[in-house]
Amino acid sequence: MRILKEFKVPNFKFPKIKMNTISELDEVNIEEHRDKEKRKEIKYAPTNFKTIKEVFEKVTNEYKDEVFILEKFDHKAPFTEIKYSKFREDVIGLGTGLTKVLNLKDKRVVIIGENTYYWYVSYMAMLCGVGIAVPVDKELPANEIENVIKRANASAVIYSTKKKEVIKKVKDNLPQVDYFIQMNSDAEINAKDVGVEYVIEVGKKIVESGDTSFIDIPIDPEEFKVLIFTSGTTSQAKGVMLCNRNLAQNINVISAYVYLDHNDRWFSVLPLHHTYESSIGFLLPMSRGASIAICEGLKHIVPNLKETNPTALIAVPLLVENLYKKINDNIVKSKKDKLVKSMIHLTNALKGVNIDVKRKVFKEIYENLGGKIRIIVSAAAPIDPKVGEWIQDIGISFLQGYGLTETAPIAALTPEFDPRVGSAGKAVTCASLKIDKPNEKGEGEVLIKSDTLMLGYYEDKKATDEVISEDGWFNSGDVGYLDDDGYLFITGRSKNVIVTQNGKNIYPEEIEILLGKIEEIKECMVYGKEEKGSKELLISVKVIPDYEKVNEKHGENLTDEQIHKIIWEEVKKVNKKLTSYKAIKNLEIKKDEFIKTTTMKIKRYAEIEKSKKG
Repeated sequence: MRILKEFKVPNFKFPKIKMNTISELDEVNIEEHRDKEKRKEIKYAPTNFKTIKEVFEKVTNEYKDEVFILEKFDHKAPFTEIKYSKFREDVIGLGTGLTKVLNLKDKRVVIIGENTYYWYVSYMAMLCGVGIAVPVDKELPANEIENVIKRANASAVIYSTKKKEVIKKVKDNLPQVDYFIQMNSDAEINAKDVGVEYVIEVGKKIVESGDTSFIDIPIDPEEFKVLIFTSGTTSQAKGVMLCNRNLAQNINVISAYVYLDHNDRWFSVLPLHHTYESSIGFLLPMSRGASIAICEGLKHIVPNLKETNPTALIAVPLLVENLYKKINDNIVKSKKDKLVKSMIHLTNALKGVNIDVKRKVFKEIYENLGGKIRIIVSAAAPIDPKVGEWIQDIGISFLQGYGLTETAPIAALTPEFDPRVGSAGKAVTCASLKIDKPNEKGEGEVLIKSDTLMLGYYEDKKATDEVISEDGWFNSGDVGYLDDDGYLFITGRSKNVIVTQNGKNIYPEEIEILLGKIEEIKECMVYGKEEKGSKELLISVKVIPDYEKVNEKHGENLTDEQIHKIIWEEVKKVNKKLTSYKAIKNLEIKKDEFIKTTTMKIKRYAEIEKSKKG
């Protein structure tokens, strides 16, 4: 199912950097700043959960008095704090109501809406025994939502209030759906309509009467429990079938590489329908008794960070790179760039002798991100290594993950105790990676064998057999290599590869990272452009200029031709760093936003098709 969403990163605003803490360094007690991470004996070991219900039972009892979800139900009001005890009661209440009142046991239920408390409750109720959860992208147009509901053969739809009008448009075309259940509504059953809060309250009364049938439902770790339709960037979406084992193993293996506990707070900004957010941004922190702060929206990221003080942020490269650029632009405008660079060198030297004063030196930068941030995780696409190195240099652990919806999603992850910026990480403890038919550089398609690997594609055995070999290796479609220590480096996407007439392979991502260093470029996409009368593809790049930076460096009121010339001169400098067959031959200035998936990846196929149509 194609997602024609246009994503636009907001213009983050940060206050001027003063770096007043530098003058306080002489008074620092060095012993108090000995690297605590090296002094305390952290045990990195995998957990052994078999199902998500097992996780739910453990943490909601053990951390019942701790805050789990923070959400702003009113922009003008403070964040509401919801404890694990309420989450447990609501999940059990909803699960009981869905199974005992609405008769949805073992049925398929679509969940659609923005990141909000009742999304978490609904998904957990499904995983704990109701039936099969079908998370759906809220950005899909009405006809696509209708198609997904039909294709999933869903018996119910749980939707957020913001999707109410869309559901109204499609419900008459969905006679097979028994119930349309609205979040944040206590409406009683009226034909097929009902409020989720009503279902929860009815379920709670049944539980209070002594009925424990829902919480007693046994969970088979291998049973098909989640159906996710991939957004896809080059082909029609497939339905990925996941089981509890897939999801539980994501939780288990991360604990072998990253230390997390109930004091951590995750910042939720990516869409929950995607496995990256629902597994790593929801199930993982829940498994540790940690809390989750729900961002109100991209334009509210900075104030929400300051209001909720998260310790961990999982994001995609586009978001991380924009935060990096805005913070560093601000440092330059504050005329503190030379000071920051010198302090990075100094604090790195101190860190080398086990003295860590980074949080004190770069306090103002931390405050821009909420004050307590200690981990930033980037996944879904390659990122410029200099961004990760800078994040590490100011004292934040920069981790990268790798995987697909088909691996639920984690297959590789950077160990916190041995990071390699630029790498997508090492195979997680339940997985193996190998490179198929490596070339002279060791590059080839990445193959994955993992306990997180999907059961298969929904109603599509042929497609399943095409990507999973008889001995269990999954063809990822990504191109990369493994270093001597087993760290994975992704160099391209095989489906995106541009093949020249003489058989040379060009991976656009490799060139895009270099172009991304040009200050005048906000976003870009490299592709092979078809030309009439020629069999050879023209290596082209579509560019969205950073007009703010162009104005700042070259003056305002420039014509399109002048902007094109400025950027082309910079592109030519990049060309000198490339072998001749990879050089950009054509530059196109793009006026509108790129077509994106909800994880902010450019939909190359859609963009190329759009170009062909003119």
